Amino acid sequence: MKKTVLTLATALVCSSAFAHGIEAGEAYAFPTVQGMTQGGAFVSLTNTEKKDDKLVSATASKDFADKIELHTHVNDNGVMRMREVKGGIPLPAGQTQELKRGSYHIMFFGLKKPLQEGDKFDLNLKFKNAKPQKITVTVKPMQAGAAMHDHEHNHGAGEAKHAH
Repeated sequence: MKKTVLTLATALVCSSAFAHGIEAGEAYAFPTVQGMTQGGAFVSLTNTEKKDDKLVSATASKDFADKIELHTHVNDNGVMRMREVKGGIPLPAGQTQELKRGSYHIMFFGLKKPLQEGDKFDLNLKFKNAKPQKITVTVKPMQAGAAMHDHEHNHGAGEAKHAH
């Protein structure tokens, strides 16, 4: 009986240690082609706290990109365009926010070199309330049928860049 209670108590202590803050899922990006200086990263962020939080910024080493912004897509008179998210990406308490194509994402401008399949790089995520954390992003192969979406996506990026 004592062993069971001790095991349960240990499990509760361990689970509560992991049950606070922001949990990042597998982070990924897609390859870019030579001459393409913009890219994006995607990740799921689960807020395990009882209060709302926000992802307020993402940074990387200076030799990675000139600028990193948090972005989303908005419908501008029937045309989907990317816009910088001012004030941060909301992370509602007890929920998962998917940073994905066509939604919230982390945008890179002025990439120092193309992102190639298999590459890995670190991003530092800063939150309004939770402790900052470093995530490793893996460049994954483009899924079939996504090339046209990427083409449109990058036109939006250019427009968003000029709209700031």
